[in-house]
Amino acid sequence: MTRPSSPPSSPPSPASPSRAELREHLVQTAIAGDVATSRENNLDHYRSLALRDPHYLFGLTFEGEWSYHDVLRLMADRAGVAADPGHREGQDTIDPDRTIDAVEEMGDRVAKVLRRGSARIVVATGHPTGLLTVHLALARFAAGNGATLLSPAEGWTYVGGLGRRRRIRYLDGVAMLEDRGTFVHTHDPHPMRAMLAEERPDLVIADHGWAGAAGEAGVETVGFADSNDPALFVGEAEGKIAVAVPLDDNVLPRHYAPLTSYLIARIARSL
Repeated sequence: MTRPSSPPSSPPSPASPSRAELREHLVQTAIAGDVATSRENNLDHYRSLALRDPHYLFGLTFEGEWSYHDVLRLMADRAGVAADPGHREGQDTIDPDRTIDAVEEMGDRVAKVLRRGSARIVVATGHPTGLLTVHLALARFAAGNGATLLSPAEGWTYVGGLGRRRRIRYLDGVAMLEDRGTFVHTHDPHPMRAMLAEERPDLVIADHGWAGAAGEAGVETVGFADSNDPALFVGEAEGKIAVAVPLDDNVLPRHYAPLTSYLIARIARSL
C-alpha cells in the first residue's frame, strides 16, 4: 500500500555538530570508541556468520567464502574492531572516524535518491529501543522533502521466535515488528521479504534483517550495524548493501541526536 506521508510536525532539530564535535560525542556516549559490545560477543558472531548460521546472515547470501578470519579482517577495516586475532576477550572498539565517514556516505546516498524526485522509500528498524529515534527523524525529513513513505504489508503476520505471532506495524512511517502490543528486537528478514513482495521502493533505510533482505533483493539499501552484526558489512563488501554505518545500536535513544542532526544536515546540503 502506498500512502503520501504527512508525519506529524516536530520541534526543530538541534544545530548540527561539527565533525570534531560529533566524534567527541560518539566516544563519550560509547556509540563508537570503546563500546559495550564485548570482544567475545563480536568474535562469536563472526564465527557464526562464517558457519552460515541463518540468524546472523540477515537474509543475505554471499559469493565469497568469508571464513572467520576473513570476517574479522573485514570488520577491522570497515568498523575498526581490533584486528589482532589473538585478542579474544574484553574490550572491543568501533572507530568513530569510520562511523562518521559512513554517516556522510549514507547522507549522500539518501540525498541522491531524494534529488530524483517522487522517491519511494521504506524505513524499518529491528532496534526499537535504540535506533528507532534515528529512523523516525529520517522518515520525517524524507517525507518533508518530497518522498513518499511506503507501508507495504501493514498488518502482515507470521509466527516468529519462540512460536509467537508477530505482525508488521508502522509508526510514523517506520516499519517494526509488533508482538502483543510491544515493538520487538529482530534480526529476521522475513518481514521485509513480505513487504517487497507487495511493493518495491527506490530506497530502503534500515538495519538487521530488514536491511539484509532488501539488499539481497537488489533494492538500494543503507543501514546501521553494530560491531557484532557483520552481515551488513559483508553485504556492503559484495555490493548488496550500499552503506553500512558502524555504531553501537542500543545506547540511550537521546544519545543519537547529534549523529541524527549531522546526518540530516549532510543530506540537506546535498539536495
